[in-house]
Amino acid sequence: MFPTGADLTSNAVPGDDALPADRVFATSPHVLLDPAQMAEADRLTIAAGTPGIRLMEKAGLAIADDIATRKRHGTRVVVACGPGNNGGDGFVAARLLARRGLAVTVVLLGERERLTGDAALAAAGWTGPVRAPDAEAFASADVVVDALFGAGLSRDLDGLAAETVGWINAARDRGASVVAVDLPSGIDGRTGAVRGAAVVADRSVTFFRRKPGHLLLPGRHHAGRIVVADIGIRDSVLDAIAPKAAANAADLWVADFPRRLPDDHKYSRGAALVACGGIEATGAARLAAAATLRAGAG
Repeated sequence: MFPTGADLTSNAVPGDDALPADRVFATSPHVLLDPAQMAEADRLTIAAGTPGIRLMEKAGLAIADDIATRKRHGTRVVVACGPGNNGGDGFVAARLLARRGLAVTVVLLGERERLTGDAALAAAGWTGPVRAPDAEAFASADVVVDALFGAGLSRDLDGLAAETVGWINAARDRGASVVAVDLPSGIDGRTGAVRGAAVVADRSVTFFRRKPGHLLLPGRHHAGRIVVADIGIRDSVLDAIAPKAAANAADLWVADFPRRLPDDHKYSRGAALVACGGIEATGAARLAAAATLRAGAG
């Protein structure tokens, strides 16, 4: 990951009307948001007048679109919903996938009557049956949608939740494609750590920005291909959030990369001194010295 700093600049030349360097970083598509920052992005969007259920509907639509564009009519899809908003996204996706002709089964971890808020509204839109998780529910799935827990998971998975993760992974081992909603269940969105047990996904459909857990090991191995969906959150919320990390990308640092001028010479390029330990500890020093030469140090 690439930490922010005062020396980050845009590609613009001084004096033009380009955005300031800190805003170029803050609004970059490569910025990473930890779970608390993502929750704040949701909160600010809702406070600005966008109902939470509208964000959930767009999230579910993004998941359904990702699956329906790759899978044909009649594909057997099992949507595993959790007790929170991640599960609400799953209910929306289930409804839209069924409308498009896929054979959808909904599995709910918990009791439907205990759902609250936007998740309850989303569940009310699903008119098909809802079953409890067990091994049989996933036995014939062509696609499994993991909508159990998103990036905001705050505890280790155990009991039925961990068992359900195991059934999802077993379905993948048998050939099913697994699509995670936001982040594979059981992966810590901030650190990428496995919290007790974790889904191994082929694809992860996340929203607005990626999370550190998508890129940090072992989460990186669990996330599969990452798709970032636009659900209507404006980049302007990032001004208040002030993110501090991003995935490494050239547009964040290329303006500060040393450029050689026609009249450059070894004394104008600066000098580099690389110090290291004993003869057995020269590897990193050699790499650093080679890098400074490549960068143009005299």
